[in-house]
Amino acid sequence: MKVAVVNYGMGNLGSVRRAFEDLGAEVTIAEHPAALYQANRVVLPGVGAFGEGMARLQAGGWVDELRKLAAEGQRPLLGICLGMQMLATRGEEGGINEGLGLVDGTIRRLDTLGCTSRIPHVGWNDITFTREDPLFAGIPQHSDFYFVHSFAFDASSEDDVTARVTYDVPVVAAVRCRNVFGTQFHPEKSSKAGRQILRNFLDFKPC
Repeated sequence: MKVAVVNYGMGNLGSVRRAFEDLGAEVTIAEHPAALYQANRVVLPGVGAFGEGMARLQAGGWVDELRKLAAEGQRPLLGICLGMQMLATRGEEGGINEGLGLVDGTIRRLDTLGCTSRIPHVGWNDITFTREDPLFAGIPQHSDFYFVHSFAFDASSEDDVTARVTYDVPVVAAVRCRNVFGTQFHPEKSSKAGRQILRNFLDFKPC
């Protein structure tokens, strides 16, 4: 299985690469959008601010190609942390910025969603699956995953939400729209359960 990890200058590429290689995948750090078409799976990692992330994706020519790949549906896409947030329609970090628009929703700061706990949300927390999804196959309900974020996905449709985490208030932990997946947590840093997430992504059959 060939995995392309998008390098737009804001991702934790090393840990993501090692996690997939440990599962037997052939991993390429994609420096140009053309490299995406040589892979079976595409991963959009990310650490940092929404606006800067989208600006870098736009400058590198990634936006149109990621949208095209998602529309074709033959190469499943996984967004991790900021990568998941950029799947949204728009984000409010540093002003209103357009997202990739692959999963309908808006990225909002946790306190605007009602959270009164310390921001950012950092550390291990258990998630609740809100519907069955192949990404969670073989993973027990309420498994722990590692989070680091100040903003969260406010989904337009509950149908796109596959898991939530409670951080004072319920917060979206994972989304899916057809062959596009997103996790707010870092599966590559989440021990056995995170490893199973990545294995399930590799095993997923595009529909």
